[in-house]
This record gives sequence, C-alpha cells and structure tokens, in this order.
Amino acid sequence: MFSLQAMARRSTGSLQLQTFSYSKCLRSNAKLNEPIDFSTTPLLHHNKKTFTKTLGLSTDGPSKRMNLFQSVNNALGITLRTSNEVLCFGEDVAFGVVFRCTMNLQAEFGKDRVFNTPLTEQGIIGTAIGAAAEGMKPVVEIRFADYVFPAFDQIVNEASKFRYREGATGGNVGGLVIRMPPGGVGHGALYHSQSPESLFCHVPGFKVVSPRSPSQAKGMLLSAILHSLDPVIFLEPKILYRAAIEQVPEASYTLPLDKAEVVKSGTDLTIISYGRPLYTCSAAIEAAERDFNGASIELIDLQAIYPWDRKTVLDSIMKTGRAIIVHESMVNFGVGAEIAATIQDALFLQLNAPVKRVAGWTTHTGLAYQKYIIPDVARVYDLKYSPAFSLISVLESDREKLCALNVG
Repeated sequence: MFSLQAMARRSTGSLQLQTFSYSKCLRSNAKLNEPIDFSTTPLLHHNKKTFTKTLGLSTDGPSKRMNLFQSVNNALGITLRTSNEVLCFGEDVAFGVVFRCTMNLQAEFGKDRVFNTPLTEQGIIGTAIGAAAEGMKPVVEIRFADYVFPAFDQIVNEASKFRYREGATGGNVGGLVIRMPPGGVGHGALYHSQSPESLFCHVPGFKVVSPRSPSQAKGMLLSAILHSLDPVIFLEPKILYRAAIEQVPEASYTLPLDKAEVVKSGTDLTIISYGRPLYTCSAAIEAAERDFNGASIELIDLQAIYPWDRKTVLDSIMKTGRAIIVHESMVNFGVGAEIAATIQDALFLQLNAPVKRVAGWTTHTGLAYQKYIIPDVARVYDLKYSPAFSLISVLESDREKLCALNVG
C-alpha cells in the first residue's frame, strides 16, 4: 500500500498534513486489489445490445464471442482476403507466434503472403518499409514489445520520415503496421514486461494506438492496415489476449485511429487511460462511487496515444475541473506527462486541483516486484480523495467517522 499525504487537521491555528490512506478504512471483508472480473466489467460488450455505445459498431448482422487474440486473427484474415497487397510476416508468424494471433493464416493464404523471418527485428522492419514503399501493406509482428529496440533506427529514421521526405509526390508507407504486445502479466520480469509507447510518441510520422478490447482491436487494426496513410504502431496488451472476451461483429468494420472514447460520464473528475489500466481505473471508480455518495467520475479511453484526441480530453476536464492520467509505463517522461502539460497549459484557470499521474514506478521490472510497480486499484482510489487533490476535504477529527462509513 502506498499511502498519500491525505488527511488535514487543525492544530494551533495552522493546517497540517498527516499521512493517511483512504483504502485503510476498508471493512475487513472488503478489498480493492482483487482480480478484475472480465465477465462483468462494463468496458466489454457482453451482448451486442451495447454496440451502440461505441461509435462505429453496428447491431446489424451477427456477432461472435472472441478474445483479443482471436479478434486480431479475424481482422488479419479479413485484410488478407480484401487486398492482395497485404502481407504478414515476422518471427514464427507462420506458426502463430507466442500468442497465436497469426495462427492458420499461412494455411489459407499461402507461404508467399504469410511467412516466417529470421530473428532480426531490424531486418523485419527494414523489409516492411521497403515493401510498403512499393505499394504493399506489410503487417509485421514483434513477438514482445521489449524486442523492438534493435529496430528503433529503422522505425525512427526511415519509416517515420518517409512521407515527409516524399513531399508533394504523395509517397507514403501507409499500410505498414507494426504489431507488438506490451505490458506486464505478473511474471515477465525484465525482458517481457516493458511498455515503450512514449518512446514512439516522441517521433512525428507514426500513429500509436492501443485497443482495450477485442471489438476495438478488430476495428482499429482494419483501419490501420487498409486506410491509414501513415505507418501505425499497434500495441496489443498481452494480458488481454485471453482475458478480455466480448461480442465482436463478424462483418468488416473500421474504428477511428485518432479519437478518444468517453466510456463513462461524470461531473467531478476525469480519469484518462488506455489499454489494460482502464480496467484498473474502472474498478477504482466503481469502489469510489459506491463509498462516497454523490461522487461522479468520468473515464476516457485514449485509444489513440499519438496523435491523441485533445478536444475530447479538454472538453471533459472543462466540465469536471480535475484530471488523473493512468498508464502502466514508467511515470518519468511518459504519456501522462505530455497530457498533463497540455491540460495545464490550456485549462489552468479552470482547474480545481493539480493534474495527477498514476503510473509505473521509474525502475526496471524485477520479477519479485512487478505487482508493486504497476498501478493497482488502491493507488488510483487513494489519489482521487487526497485533500491535496481537493476532491474531498476531511479534518483529522473526521477520520474515525470516515472509517465508520465503510469508506474504502
């Protein structure tokens, strides 16, 4: 438990801060950091009736229960059937790679379009850039996001600059999609747990996106491959490959690569996140709104990390006056820092409290400490209600009352 300076009390006429964690007021049988119940979370479409809540999804036509890796596989199959220009390749892609996202595609589309490569990330990306420059739509897989760094030069110095260098010719490497699974699963340790999105967000010329669900993954991947004029870094949180299961339209459809989604409306606070931490945020919001009568918290799924949807985020904070950004990658120089700076630059006089960040700690992810590094429900829950954050203000004398109300 990471306690925050949270309780204020009056002493000899001055205001003093004491360290206090709201989650310590939990009833003995109430816990925050329970495993996420993906079968009930409101972030997934448990039946097709909720499709209308997501722009771009239609209730017309059949749908099918899919997890995230199945929806990715489904999208890849659709693009390969739609366009002969689509190629899929990478290390063990013919086999399905570690998470089976490309399983059975070679059997249907042949070895010329779905094939294995040597173990050389820079070679995979370099080949993809050349293919895209000649009009193909290469979709390549880096088996873990941690392995992308040998290809960094090809991505930053070649792929991202290609359209800029072409100028008025209109040449581009659109259709180039680099798929990779970031994030922790609890046992990935140093080389299977990293979330490198902020490194790519520093470079113009790429789109960086991260779906939270199977239906999002399918629609956004179809957009990235078939319609984007810019190359796309497509981040698929590996822990969601099998955990996130929902109804997904069987037909082809596209979702925008530049829009955020307000997945829950609120009036007191805006939480911005993307990918796996959205489920952590949703659980923290559910607990907080249950424990603090009248609290109303808005949750935004960024979806497009770069370029990101400033209007949706700023419109929300104009309404609520408070913001927290949550992400799994390290807090230092992260996505949250950029969003926080933009919010405070545009809405400084409208803010009721400083913009806060909850993110991974600035350290390498050692195996024994991973669960303490990644943001959990308790960290998000506690931050919402610190007096420094000004969502509520409670005197020291009210601490026992607060606990008696089963806050936590």
